[in-house]
This record gives sequence, C-alpha cells and structure tokens, in this order.
Amino acid sequence: MATPRSVVVLGAGPAGYVCAIRLAQYGLKVTVVEKQYVGGTCLNVGCIPSKALIAAGSLKERIAHASAMGITADNVKLDVTKLVEWKKGIVAKLTGGVAGLLKNHKVELVNGAGSIVDRNTVSVATAEGARTLKCDDIVIATGSVPIAIPGFPFDEKDVWSSTGALAPASIPGRLVVIGGGYIGLELGMMYAKLGSEVTVLEATPGALPGQDRDCVKVIERSMKKLGMKLLTETFAQGYERKGAELHVKIKTKTGEQVVVCDQIASMVGRKPYSEGLGLEKVGLALDPKGFLPVDRQMRTKVANIYAIGDIAGQPMLAHKGSKEGLVAAAVIAGHKEEYDVRCVPAVIFTAPEMASVGAQEAELTAKGVAFKVGTFPFAASGRAMSLMETDGFVKVIADAKTDEILGVHMVGPEVTELVAEAALAIELGATAEDLARTIHAHPTLPEAMMEAAESVHGMAVHIFQPKR
Repeated sequence: MATPRSVVVLGAGPAGYVCAIRLAQYGLKVTVVEKQYVGGTCLNVGCIPSKALIAAGSLKERIAHASAMGITADNVKLDVTKLVEWKKGIVAKLTGGVAGLLKNHKVELVNGAGSIVDRNTVSVATAEGARTLKCDDIVIATGSVPIAIPGFPFDEKDVWSSTGALAPASIPGRLVVIGGGYIGLELGMMYAKLGSEVTVLEATPGALPGQDRDCVKVIERSMKKLGMKLLTETFAQGYERKGAELHVKIKTKTGEQVVVCDQIASMVGRKPYSEGLGLEKVGLALDPKGFLPVDRQMRTKVANIYAIGDIAGQPMLAHKGSKEGLVAAAVIAGHKEEYDVRCVPAVIFTAPEMASVGAQEAELTAKGVAFKVGTFPFAASGRAMSLMETDGFVKVIADAKTDEILGVHMVGPEVTELVAEAALAIELGATAEDLARTIHAHPTLPEAMMEAAESVHGMAVHIFQPKR
C-alpha cells in the first residue's frame, strides 16, 4: 500500500480548516499549523461574534417597537458583560466543534507560527521550541489582518479594531467609526441600536463603496432613522485625548474640523497576512496589493505550494476561501478540479440587511451589455409586513437578449438568506423566466425574488407596472 501524500496547511481559518478536513477525507496525511485561533478570524473575532452582537442589537430594537403589535416591555436593560459572555459562548462552541472535527479526521494540529524553509519543509515556532515538518505539499491559508491608518494605531482602548469593537466593556456614549464600508456600517449600526451616538467618516462620496447604489440609498436612509451621522468625502487625520474625551481631527470638503467622542473604531478594511512566512525562500513574491498569485487550481508558481483564502486575492470572504480550500484539496489528492465559479455572493448585516451576487448595472453598462431590470419592494410583501420590516427591495438583472440572470441585488429583511437562491440561479445559467416560473411558498420573503423576476418582463402580479 502506497504511503499517502503528506500536506501541511498554514492556518486554521475557514479556508485552512476546510481544506484540511477535505484532504483527510481523501485519505491524505494532514498537519495544520495555527499561531492563534482554531477557526481563524471569522469564527473568533470576525463573522460569527459580530453577527451575534448584531442579532442582540436588532432584538433590542424590535422590543422597542413591539408596542405596534400590542406588546409592551418596560424597563428593558442591557447587561454588556453578559452580552459579551453570551457571544463568547457561541464562539467557543463553534471553535470547539472545528477542533473536534480536525481530531476526528486525524488531522494533527500544531500550535505555533509556521515558516516555509523550502518547498518540502515547514518550521514551526511552538511554545515548546522549534519543530520541523516535512511534507509533499504546502497550503498557505494565513488570512488577513485589520488595516491601521496613520494617526490611529490600534490599542483596543482609545482606538478599536474590529476585534476590540466585539469585546466592549461598556457601550460608548459617542462613537466615531472610521470607514463606511461593510465592517464599519455593520458594527456602527449595531452600536447605534445599543444606544451609542454614532458618526461614520467615509473618504468616498457615499457609504458602502462598490455596492449597488439603489441598495445603498436604503441603508443611508436607515442610518438617518437610527440617528447616525454619515460624513462623506471626509478624512480622519489624527486624534488626541482631552480628559475623558477623544478629539478626532477630520478634513472635509469645507475644511478641517474636530469631532468629539468617547471611542474610536477604525475599520477601513483588511490586508492579507504574510509576515514571516518565508515566501522568498521558495521564490514566491506578493503582488502589489499583498496577494499571492495563484492559478485556477490554487497553485502558486511553485507547483506543490498552494494559496487559498484572503491571501489568494479578492473577494476576501470566508465562503470564497472555503471553496478555494475544497479545490486545492481535490487537486492535491489527484482529482480533476479547478476554481471555476460564476459568482460569489456577498452579504452585509446592516439594518436592513443587504446582499448581492453577480454583475451590477453600472458594470454591464460599461461593458456595453444590454440588460433588463426588474424590482419588487418588500413594502408589497405580506411576510415583510408581518415582520414589520418593509424597507428595501429585490432587484433582478437579466440579459436583454437571452434573459439569463446576470445579477441580483437586494436590501431588506433576511436577504442574507435569500441570496443563496440567486447565486444558484446564476451558477446554473437560469433565466429570469426560470425563476419566475418556479413556485415559491406563500407567505414567505423569497416570493419577492419570484416577483422581481416577473418584473423583468413587466409581469409582476403584486405591484402595478405600466406597459412599457
């Protein structure tokens, strides 16, 4: 019996641990090297804990508006310590589950910082000393870290990164969020719901740059309803502490100003992590944006070294990294596989939620592609009314000639769940007619997807569409 190939995976985040488990399922010998958290940023200080706290903020807000249903709750109080402990419990269950899966699949977990020595050797600095791992293949899945901007070094006291923002000792009275992208708005809106007075500083002309502008308009209106301030084309230049207050210096179109707050959260984005990896020892180099170039089989230019997840390029999303991990594992195991997806869905847990998959109108216009658009508002959805969440809509973009669905963009209740249907439709090459002809259960939110597809052809039933 032939000895199975041995693989070292650097990183145990959503890309790395998924790759490791799949490699083990294929019968390979797998070692995972992790310097900090099993489960990576996502499970520990990213996707999961943020969504837990966002859910808490949303529940508090729903209770505040429940009187419309005849439900009155007096004296609702927030115990921040208990909230953070509840969040930690969720994280512990998930990360413990991942560690258990690795163990059950006989994947060895080595805690320490890994560095590539040569194409078949990894050195790990562990608490017990250096350890050398020999292998046939190496998979780099080291993830990403928050970007710190000049004048705002992370100390997790005055200036939070997303990590600090997810473990507050108290809810700040006044919060300045630097960055109006998805991380900044998710956490900014969460804190607004929990009682903070929030000011968002965004360098571009609007919130959520790069997203569908019609969807963004709904989010910006919601920010106003929550009492949030959005300062666009505004640059944070530095801050100083004056007693118990933080004075943030900003530069706007009209000149320099100062915003006074109790807490700063700097959330301008993330960058791939490659520090100390030893890439130069095997002739690998990062591109100008810090990513490691790979082919469709996730190989770097060194044939037995692969890169997956955030370090392998945009979009820097956990689910994209997991898919790349499955591809790399199959290729290493000798299967015919490549990364050939037609779309990657993006979800944003703002209030209301926002989700997107496929092409946007501006992108198609720039390419000269003729298309048709259909929309359906949640204000016409019975299910949305029963949830008291009628802001937003679903937009379906279809090719004007073939009717193939090119993009779906949505903002409203639970759209982060609805987008999976849209992703499947694009992946399968479905048409707007296919989606419209599919029976959707009533009364449910997904009916809005069906009606938006009907709207592409001017045939939505539950809204009036004048003849074109």
